[in-house]
Amino acid sequence: MRFLKLLSVSILAGAFIAALVILPAKLCFSGGESYVFFCGDSSKNCREVIVYRNAAFKKLTLRNVCGESTVYSEFDLDGYLSSVGGEVIFVEELSDSVNYYCKANLPYSVILYGEEINLHVCVRADSVKVASPIIFGGY
Repeated sequence: MRFLKLLSVSILAGAFIAALVILPAKLCFSGGESYVFFCGDSSKNCREVIVYRNAAFKKLTLRNVCGESTVYSEFDLDGYLSSVGGEVIFVEELSDSVNYYCKANLPYSVILYGEEINLHVCVRADSVKVASPIIFGGY
């Protein structure tokens, strides 16, 4: 009986350590100033959960994650697209930003103008916000 308890505790500890090692690779983005998880089942009821540290661990505690986002002071769009097998589908130019809507190998998607979009990049003069599938709630 004691052996079974020890075995169970060892298995749980191993699973927890494995999750901590594997989960950071499951985030869509790395190195941003903060990390935002979009939770809900549509953009209408989407709530933002902002995390400043340990985003991968926080993701474990959230339900109905439907997207992720972060902000960078510098961002290499072509390099990132290459790393996720992405391509720009359409571009939207506004007075204060340029928005790139892309297809990429990312886990979330929405249909915009008849196209499946997995990545939204909003470039401003001082920062870049990236999101999968899109930036919910504005920027």
